Amino acid sequence: QVQLVESGGGLVQAGGSLRLSCAASGLERSFSRYAVAWFRQTPGSEREFIVAFTRSGAITGYADSVKGRFTISRDNAKNTIYLQMNSLKPEDADVYYCAASSTAILSSLRTRGAYAYWGHGTQVTVSS
Repeated sequence: QVQLVESGGGLVQAGGSLRLSCAASGLERSFSRYAVAWFRQTPGSEREFIVAFTRSGAITGYADSVKGRFTISRDNAKNTIYLQMNSLKPEDADVYYCAASSTAILSSLRTRGAYAYWGHGTQVTVSS
């Protein structure tokens, strides 16, 4: 059973930075062959796509709301992806989720339904 565990969330002042991590275990194949993504969600709202690695290792475009401030990276040796978040704004406060799929196609990567595996989320709070 594939499991994803996010960490690194917390409270930060506006303008500050955080780095989120998502560690995968129980993988059915090499981690490098998974599409992996970051999403975020405010309670009562739709889960918002942020960015993803495709199954071939390319990076999709970032959501407009985070472009130029957030950066995704991965360490396949550690089965981990990261989300470096800089210049944080109060509106970035959300629960952040990582997701993975061994079958998702490129055109579906921005959609929640493309991913079979999800972490439980990590809370990011940004004070103004």
